[in-house]
Amino acid sequence: MGILNTDQQAVLDRIRIVMVNTSHPGNIGAAARAMKNMGVRRLVLVDPATALGDEGYRRSAGAEDILNEAVVVKTLAAGVAGCAWVAGTSARLRSMQWPLYLPRECAQIASENTVPGDVAIVFGRERVGLTNAELELCNALLHIPTDPDYSSLNVAAAVQIVCYELRLAQLGKALPSASSSKKHRDDVPANSEAMQGMYQHLYQMLDEVKFFGTHNPEIVMRRLKGLFNRARTTVHEVAILRGIFSAAQGKKTRRS
Repeated sequence: MGILNTDQQAVLDRIRIVMVNTSHPGNIGAAARAMKNMGVRRLVLVDPATALGDEGYRRSAGAEDILNEAVVVKTLAAGVAGCAWVAGTSARLRSMQWPLYLPRECAQIASENTVPGDVAIVFGRERVGLTNAELELCNALLHIPTDPDYSSLNVAAAVQIVCYELRLAQLGKALPSASSSKKHRDDVPANSEAMQGMYQHLYQMLDEVKFFGTHNPEIVMRRLKGLFNRARTTVHEVAILRGIFSAAQGKKTRRS
């Protein structure tokens, strides 16, 4: 009953588990074990605080292949490079106007977004989670609803919950046929690099036209990023928006 077919496994193979600045190697090993239990294979480590060592491999309990194939990068931007959709886990319900999902909802949406590209589920530091700047690289927030009287959840346990839901999402549905899921490449959601490039261009344009004035640019940009995240901006829409930004900067002549 728990066996995935080739197409369903291919969906899981396009999902990255990204762990940011993890301080304890045992947590990385335990997370690798949780991933392997559920058939999720791609682990990305962003600036891990310590080397894996014997403790990390011991806690993996047979998931050494996940650790050996893990990609280590310096920044979260590098860890989510090329992703069509990114969800950042958060224990606190933040003021950011990002879409907020429970694990089951997140797993369904993540699976759907593997059609245009990779998906990343990001887990923050054991004590302080993800910074606001790191959450701004995400399209949505993922919240695990623990008991408020004891809400602290080990990061490896959080990985286990999410990977279970990712597997369950595949077991519980029939994948769309190639013809029904095919979209023009300009209609798919823009990946993280395209969105970051658009945000930089938007900031530059707003600064040049002196929009910010007395407004705090950081707060303005955070709200605009939330707007575009909720809109699931496509490749074609990014191109249109950047054309508008360039026109506002006087870099393009107006078409008659």
